[in-house]
Amino acid sequence: MNEISAYLIILSICLLIIISYLFNLLSRKTGIPSVLLLLITGITAREILILNGISTVVSPQVVEIFGILGLIMIILEAGLDLKVSRNKVKLIRNAFFSGLFILVLSSMAISLFLYLYLKEDFLNCLIYALPLSVVSSAIVIPSISHLDETKKEFLVYETSFSDIIGIIIFNYLIAGNIFNGFNLTWFFGSVLLSIILSIVLSFSILFMLTRITTKVRFFLVFAVLIFLYAGGKMLHLPALFIILLFGIIVSNWHLSIFNRLYKWVLVKQVTDISHLLHSLTAETSFLIRTFFFFIFGLTIDIRLLIDLEVILAGTAIVSLLLGIRFIYLRFFLQSHIIPEVFFMPRGLITILLFYSIPQFYKLSKFNEGILFFVILSTSIIMMIGSIAYGRPKLEEINDEIPISDEN
Repeated sequence: MNEISAYLIILSICLLIIISYLFNLLSRKTGIPSVLLLLITGITAREILILNGISTVVSPQVVEIFGILGLIMIILEAGLDLKVSRNKVKLIRNAFFSGLFILVLSSMAISLFLYLYLKEDFLNCLIYALPLSVVSSAIVIPSISHLDETKKEFLVYETSFSDIIGIIIFNYLIAGNIFNGFNLTWFFGSVLLSIILSIVLSFSILFMLTRITTKVRFFLVFAVLIFLYAGGKMLHLPALFIILLFGIIVSNWHLSIFNRLYKWVLVKQVTDISHLLHSLTAETSFLIRTFFFFIFGLTIDIRLLIDLEVILAGTAIVSLLLGIRFIYLRFFLQSHIIPEVFFMPRGLITILLFYSIPQFYKLSKFNEGILFFVILSTSIIMMIGSIAYGRPKLEEINDEIPISDEN
């Protein structure tokens, strides 16, 4: 095979970015998630390369690196978007419990299904069930611009909480000795430690930003945040708290709780920083998301998706996910039904956690095609809900259900 020209690679990268931008415009007009279109583009590119005898092997580590960077940027962007006020306490509480209970109930239901289906160790089944139960903020957040503000904020909070709680529980389970008293103490203590560290580090980074006078400073902040996230992960801390809380603190520096810190960091300074950070984060997350989902599409063998075993098992899992989400939103939360019930895509976190499962916990009979099927199916379900949202019939359904007073 002839060596591929460097100019051809550069042209391909630029073309992918242009196509991704066009997908974003199409997504706003139609409701079709841009990341779903990127996945399909990656799958199509894989088939074209195979037909031309070109290798499509992608290292899982490459996918994981892009996934981690994308996750950090997307969670930071979400934090910068969230405005905290007293009249939003109920919305945040509802989003937290929605993310928590839907995650836990989905994990238990899927692990029971895998246990009965594969007849392997229940703990291993639970570890596989957790990634499949986490709602992907990486897919949801870029796909909700057309929703009203309350629904948008609910989904941003819910998916962010789902990501963070899912990662915390997953890391705890793979650490072993889950019923050990020391491990339980460390688990709850690490959450509290992460929150305290997040607040201290957020103020330190803000102080640093206001004191740096050179033009190059924001990518330094990104490097610090990524360093803190990676370091926190190595220490088994819920490091996403650091990223999310930093974004929330920056976007809410005007609150009276920070009054005593104004003599070191002024509100106007932080407001200017927030605007610039938001712009840079949006651009960076767009770029990383483009490469991540395209590269992941390159790893998907379309032949796995037409396997009868994959279709039956995948359909059962997606049905459980959709059923549990509908039951919780309809009968327990009693609000945020349409189109929120459809916004349940699995994506970046699911892939990252799946690739992080230690060899000791691997399920020997699990077909990887099930993972691909669930990711694509839940994205299609979200697309259907997004496109259908706003039709009179769906609005009438929402009107029948009491909505909490979050506004």
